[in-house]
Amino acid sequence: MVSKQHLLTYLYLLVYILLSSGVILYNKWVLSPKYFNFPFPITLTMIHMGFSSLVAFFLIRVFKIVAPVKMTFEIYATCVIPISAFFASSLWFGNTAYLFISVAFIQMLKALMPVATFLMAVICGTDKLRCDVFLNMVLVSVGVVVSSYGEIHFNIVGTVYQVTGIFAEALRLVLTQVLLQKKGLTLNPITSLYYIAPCSFVFLFVPWCLLEKPEMEVSQIQFNYWIFFSNALCALALNFSIFLAIGRTSAVTMRVAGVLKDWILIALSTVIFPESTITNLNIIGYAIALCGVVMYNYLKLRDVHLSQTSVESIAERVAKDLKMEKKSSDLYVPDDIMNDSSGGKTGWNASPLDLRGDEESPLVPSSRASHLGRNQLSIHKA
Repeated sequence: MVSKQHLLTYLYLLVYILLSSGVILYNKWVLSPKYFNFPFPITLTMIHMGFSSLVAFFLIRVFKIVAPVKMTFEIYATCVIPISAFFASSLWFGNTAYLFISVAFIQMLKALMPVATFLMAVICGTDKLRCDVFLNMVLVSVGVVVSSYGEIHFNIVGTVYQVTGIFAEALRLVLTQVLLQKKGLTLNPITSLYYIAPCSFVFLFVPWCLLEKPEMEVSQIQFNYWIFFSNALCALALNFSIFLAIGRTSAVTMRVAGVLKDWILIALSTVIFPESTITNLNIIGYAIALCGVVMYNYLKLRDVHLSQTSVESIAERVAKDLKMEKKSSDLYVPDDIMNDSSGGKTGWNASPLDLRGDEESPLVPSSRASHLGRNQLSIHKA
């Protein structure tokens, strides 16, 4: 019999899948010239950022539901600002791609996310170039190329926008790991929106003034406040649904849910948007890319398992040596010896996450480092 805890977990995962798919389809409907016809992706992204900033401000400063973290000017200037810049870029380029290519093809291109993350991590020095991982990245790239070749409505401009957004997001994830984790700063979804959303809004304001503001002044656009309010509300709800789902499940479960969401989204997009046609070559290419993604995640999980095994074996050996030393000298060895002088956990007494560091998954962020990860701040995509 399924327990209430498991039912609640499945419910959170279902809500995450529905909201994630819904936000993507909603954004496509709003931006597409064939439907709502609001072809201003920067404006839409700024609405999301402004709404998130306002909600986070009220929750922290007015209702005091969440306490703000100790944010110094040095941390804000060296960490929050660059992360916000790449976050704004990923949202901008990703939303712009909806104007040119289909939702199904965008999801297929997102299979490049592990490739982009791996390359950025190698360049930034947070990961090493390994033959097995490199071969998986080649497999993913080949699959995406095959899928692109089979795309009937292939558009080079939309593809470039989407791929650029993917690499901007990958660099943001790596910077989050390098900068924020190095400072020991952890942010929950509310505080991360509180600090990053306003800064991202400012970064988007400059290209908005240059690219979209002049066009909006001369064009006849429809601005339905209920449409944009509900759209921003769904995006905000997506952030919290991911936080709740990650808190009750493992990273593996979230990865599986993410793959399931992609397949559902591809199928739904062909029904809701009839112009989105999927060919056999699309499916074959995406299947090849997905095999590479699955193998990549397997290698990462295997590395985690090996690190855990190594830590456990070290702990057993040290405990055994301490026990023998205690017997020989008849001295009492306090448990505090397992902690360093600063009170932090080291060696065998540390958790695997503490030892290896939190890893930003290319599909779904880990449970602790993900406070600024892709999905919890993903306003336009999951």
